[in-house]
Amino acid sequence: MSALLPVAGLNAAYAATIDAGGLEAWPDFFVEDCLYKITSAENHRRGYSAGIIYADSRAMLRDRVTALRTANIYERQSYRHIVGLPVLGETGADSIAAETPFLVVRIMRDGRTDLFATGAYIDRICEEGDNPRFAERIVVCDSGHFDTLLAIPL
Repeated sequence: MSALLPVAGLNAAYAATIDAGGLEAWPDFFVEDCLYKITSAENHRRGYSAGIIYADSRAMLRDRVTALRTANIYERQSYRHIVGLPVLGETGADSIAAETPFLVVRIMRDGRTDLFATGAYIDRICEEGDNPRFAERIVVCDSGHFDTLLAIPL
């Protein structure tokens, strides 16, 4: 059986959770020892390990959500993700590689809507129990220009 449907389902649930404002559930899409990074296509091509956002555990993702909810000050906003179909790569005994295009629109408090980010998710997905989870999610944005309001995870 193809892994396409479970990977597409994981992506759809991930996007829907963020778009609905369910940030507290966002870390649950990842295994405990995970990697989440947002970077530019140019930096990804060059192999740079740092990202504009970098977290190497589910605990760091939870800390980011806590900071977003309690410490950071930013203009209220929401996202709408449009996620394409994943292209599956290597499938190993314990993981699946996938690349999935995305487009994110940002909706500001005043109703202004902007194209916020486009790019691809470069993922390594593992099974945790019966659920697929991200072991690695590298968010590769097409543009190297990042808005200072990059608050909500992509």
